[in-house]
Amino acid sequence: MAAGDEYFVDNQLVREFVEEVKRVLAESPAPAEVLPRLREPFARLLADPDWLPEAYRQPCETGGMGSNIGNWLLYRSGDGSLSLFSLVVPPGAATPVHDHLAWGLVGLYSGAQEELVYRVAETPGHGRVRLELAQVNRLKPGDFYELVPPDNDIHTVRTVSAEPSVSIHLLTRDIGCIWRHAYEPETGTVKPFRSGYTNAVCEGEG
Repeated sequence: MAAGDEYFVDNQLVREFVEEVKRVLAESPAPAEVLPRLREPFARLLADPDWLPEAYRQPCETGGMGSNIGNWLLYRSGDGSLSLFSLVVPPGAATPVHDHLAWGLVGLYSGAQEELVYRVAETPGHGRVRLELAQVNRLKPGDFYELVPPDNDIHTVRTVSAEPSVSIHLLTRDIGCIWRHAYEPETGTVKPFRSGYTNAVCEGEG
């Protein structure tokens, strides 16, 4: 394990997956080359029903995304270049419209989600943007997609199942600790946004 790496869920499947991701990234840092090679191992992770502990499938009242959304860190590299986490959204709840500023893979582990993907149509200034709805996706367990900014970087997800939805995110930054953007499509307002983690602190936090 590299110095400073943190495993919050530590089992053979997670370690093998992380090591495979690191091997692929070491050979090429380009998303167009990396992501096709990670599709099969990521699909295996989504298909295994046993590796994710029950505690990391639960909503959280104090989550940084609001609406009792749990943002559970599973692994992060010591240099902040990689994170794996589960996002748990209660039935009927939705995330803020937000961006990621990082590329990777996102897939549904359990439950059902509706994803609304936006694109920036205009930047009139004064801290505002005009968003257009670009795509609506319905996700069931095992479905996943490549996230590569800027094309599909802005979205919101809503749980449409009777049970919470649990999605697994592999992203090339310590995503819960970086400052990103939250958007209000109706008004065009853009605000600084940091989701944090339910079970881990960011540098500078208590």
